[in-house]
Amino acid sequence: MNKIRCGWVPEDDPLYIKYHDQEWGNPVYDDQQLFEMLILEGAQAGLSWITVLRKRENYRQAFDQFDPEKIIHYNEKKIISLLENPGIIRNKLKVNSVVINAKAMIEIQEEGQSFSDYLWQFVDGEPIINHWKTGDQVPVSIPESDAMSKDLKKRGFKFIGTTICYAFMQAVGMVNDHTTDCFCYKSQSKGISTA
Repeated sequence: MNKIRCGWVPEDDPLYIKYHDQEWGNPVYDDQQLFEMLILEGAQAGLSWITVLRKRENYRQAFDQFDPEKIIHYNEKKIISLLENPGIIRNKLKVNSVVINAKAMIEIQEEGQSFSDYLWQFVDGEPIINHWKTGDQVPVSIPESDAMSKDLKKRGFKFIGTTICYAFMQAVGMVNDHTTDCFCYKSQSKGISTA
């Protein structure tokens, strides 16, 4: 019997299926992985998620596995080489935002808290478990994503509007937005990894 998945997952795309089944909605607490997802969600702005997903490995190579300590030292020559890299989305504002966001992330860590603790505070450290029957019911933002976006902007982050923040929160498990008929819904509602 075929597994029932969220309606946004194409049945004929193994990459998308793997992402949905093993990653989307599973709680992430690692600073570098959270930074990666925040950057990738920002890169998606105006595009489809599958476009970014297909370029993800290229992004990891191009941006030193999303290591902020390395990214903050990128110079103009490095930025130019990134803008010439066909493996990533070559938008100057988006590429420059990675460096800006890396610096802002490190400033948070220098304040004495992990990036993970900083981000998870917007959901009081616990995933929000929703009970949507269909994908049409899922909002594009919530008060928590509004608050996250506002605070990130105040700290100098770029490409982090409330819709991007909400997509990020869904991706890293701060919100469980699997529809109730999806096989991932029950396991994530109980805190069990679907990987």
